[in-house]
Amino acid sequence: MGKPTIIVMEGDQTGQELLEEALRVLSPDVTGYDIEIRKFDLSLENRRRTQNGVVHEAAEAMRETGLGLKAATITPEEKGDVGSPNAILRKEINGTVIVRTGRRIPGIAPPVGVYSPISVIRMAVDDAYGAKEWREQLDNGDEIAYRTEKISRAVCRGVAKYAFQHARRTHAKVFGGPKYTVSPVYEGMLKEEMDAAAKEYPDVRYEPQLIDATYALLLARAGEALVIPALNRDGDCLSDLVLQMFGTIAGSESLLLSLDDAFKPKVVMAEAPHGTAPNLYRKNMANPMAMILAGAALLNYIQDKDAHTVSRAIYEATLESIVDGIRTADLGGHATTTEFTDEVIRRVRTKLEVWSTFGDAV
Repeated sequence: MGKPTIIVMEGDQTGQELLEEALRVLSPDVTGYDIEIRKFDLSLENRRRTQNGVVHEAAEAMRETGLGLKAATITPEEKGDVGSPNAILRKEINGTVIVRTGRRIPGIAPPVGVYSPISVIRMAVDDAYGAKEWREQLDNGDEIAYRTEKISRAVCRGVAKYAFQHARRTHAKVFGGPKYTVSPVYEGMLKEEMDAAAKEYPDVRYEPQLIDATYALLLARAGEALVIPALNRDGDCLSDLVLQMFGTIAGSESLLLSLDDAFKPKVVMAEAPHGTAPNLYRKNMANPMAMILAGAALLNYIQDKDAHTVSRAIYEATLESIVDGIRTADLGGHATTTEFTDEVIRRVRTKLEVWSTFGDAV
């Protein structure tokens, strides 16, 4: 087997700075694990220059290698501009599921009393995003706005099945769901697939809830590990809320998955769930944790025990650094971006060196 190749998609402002920190951690000089990096410049300037050609090239490369690491990018607001690269990437790799997991950050007291992981399994396409919208003037001077949305059974099935697979792996409960009572035809399609998946995975605990009850009950279910399947926009809102419940939106990676016929990941694109943070650009203050964990997460999708060992080392080193007080300002600390990464690198090297003395016993 040749060495794994990660397609690295460079971005804008702080997004690019944090990507560079994650690549420092993934360096073979740090991990001893040999990977190939192929870079594509997805900065706004280059997307405009190539009229999004570079985005299509990056997507094609990801389809070939199965692994992508993306920096945050600027989405211009002007109509007719290059738009969001994420929409193109999702379409080109057939990415249908987004996974974001809020987890307790050791040493950090969350704003609310949560401590068990909560994963949001969100459809990555359709729903409110990409919907056709228009307005019409009425004779009485009022104005009506319309929007047509769509979802497909195939995507609903992928979200539901992957949610149960993820819950089985993490010993969690599948919880929540869409507003299927108000929208039995549209939102009910996801609920139908959730119910079908529940029969296929009878060993996984299942507690369906309406989306409004899901929000309300989240704070009351702090002791349970949960997996929440969601429509596109519901999941977008839920994942931001869930991550912030654990202390910071920079506390976890975001994964875009393309699933095969068995609903297993065949292409994985990892990124941070936050944006380009222009107010932190060039200040060496932003938290690189999410991007570092995004790189670690990718290694878990490589069919190689050594890759999994390095992934574990990065996860542990990142969280241990925080426990020992090496924290950026968003977590109440004083470490700079590079100081935090330096500490993670030091700990990764130490862990891997120590673990190597135990061989397969670790």
